[in-house]
Amino acid sequence: MTGLLVQELRGDIAVLRLNRPEKRNAINDPLIVAIRDFFRAPPKEAKVVVIHGAGEHFCAGLDLSELTTRSAPETMRHSQLWHEAFHHVQLSGLPVVAAMHGAVIGGGLELASSTHVRVAEPSCFYALPEGQRGIFVGGGASVRVSRLIGAGRMAEMMLTGRAYDADAGQTLGLSHYLVGKGEALDKALELAARIAKNAPMTNYAVLNALPRIADMPMAQGLFMESVVTGLVQGTDEAQDRLRAFLEKRAGKVGV
Repeated sequence: MTGLLVQELRGDIAVLRLNRPEKRNAINDPLIVAIRDFFRAPPKEAKVVVIHGAGEHFCAGLDLSELTTRSAPETMRHSQLWHEAFHHVQLSGLPVVAAMHGAVIGGGLELASSTHVRVAEPSCFYALPEGQRGIFVGGGASVRVSRLIGAGRMAEMMLTGRAYDADAGQTLGLSHYLVGKGEALDKALELAARIAKNAPMTNYAVLNALPRIADMPMAQGLFMESVVTGLVQGTDEAQDRLRAFLEKRAGKVGV
């Protein structure tokens, strides 16, 4: 792995660290390519991924120093590179837990919104400053962030440059868990260990079926749900787990 994205395998959990602390982990081209390449071919041992940022921030977004010399066609292709990278984050089949602190702005929020479980510390702040920079979101925010908080709220963030703190982000749904200072990574690892115990086929179906069903009309979505239910519950592992539950050999939910 590039030094910009440090990988550590802790059992069946892959831990990724954005490693540009001197730039508040702003994403440059080598870093977005490293993210894409990791999720294209993650370690076979990994069942869950945890992603966090070195230093005082999760990610301050796009490295703006790279923008000044791109033509319109080059900018479009660059945006599509980010789309490809975050598509793999969201749909690689591995659940991804984000441990967030400090800046989660612009492209950093786009990265976070492509993960599946988000843990925030009190230092978190969220913003989409593209309006003030004379640019537009290009890493998928118009789809993913707007689905989290609504298009109207996203428009307000972009128009005014308003930053939301950790409490507001929790209320809006930008994070799922709000923990104490310095606790996000430990909480993310705890959640990752719990997720890793799930049946892999169930995790895969949750990550890949739910977002697609959300894009379907109701009748097609319900039919797809039935198809996925049949595929998942028909596996040997599902049958074994159901028998364990009925025979009172399974652990309690949430434990």
